[in-house]
Amino acid sequence: MTAPALAAKVLLLGSIGVGKTSLANRFVFDRFDGAYKTTLGVDILTHDLPLGPDCDDALLRLVLWDSDGDFGDRIFASAYALGAQGALVVADASRPETLGHMAKLANEFSDRFPGRPMRAIVNKVDLLAPAARSFDLPDLAVEDIAQTSALTGQGVAELFQSLGRAIWRSA
Repeated sequence: MTAPALAAKVLLLGSIGVGKTSLANRFVFDRFDGAYKTTLGVDILTHDLPLGPDCDDALLRLVLWDSDGDFGDRIFASAYALGAQGALVVADASRPETLGHMAKLANEFSDRFPGRPMRAIVNKVDLLAPAARSFDLPDLAVEDIAQTSALTGQGVAELFQSLGRAIWRSA
C-alpha cells in the first residue's frame, strides 16, 4: 500500500461515557471492549483510510484525538483543538441529556472551525428499540445525525468513511 497523501487531525468530542473511545477502537482495531475506562486528557490513534475511486483512490491518515469528556466546551480553548480538520461529536442514545451537549459542541465546532467537516453521532443505538431511534435536535449545526453502535459495529465504518471523504474534498 502507498503512503497516505494527506493526514488529518479529527477530534472526538462528547460527554463522558458516550462511547468516543469505543467508536475509535471499533474503527481502528475492529473490536469492542465492554470494560469502561475513562479517557484522561486525550488519547491519539491513527488509521489509514482508503477513500475509494470517487476520491482518486487516495489514502487518508486519520489522526483521531479522543478527548476526555470532562473538557466540555473548554476543549476549544485548549491546545488539543488546534489544527483540527474535522470532528465527530458523540451523544449516547440511552442518555437524552447528552444530546443537548452534543448539539452545543457541534455548533461550537462549526463556529470555531467554519467549513471543516463534522459529523454528529448518536451512539449506542443498539440499546433502543428501532421505533425509539428518532432524535430531534432543531438547533444542531448539521442536518444529518449518524446512528452508530460501537458494540455491534453498526454504522461505524460508514461514519468514518463519510468524514474522511469530506475532509479529503475540503483539503
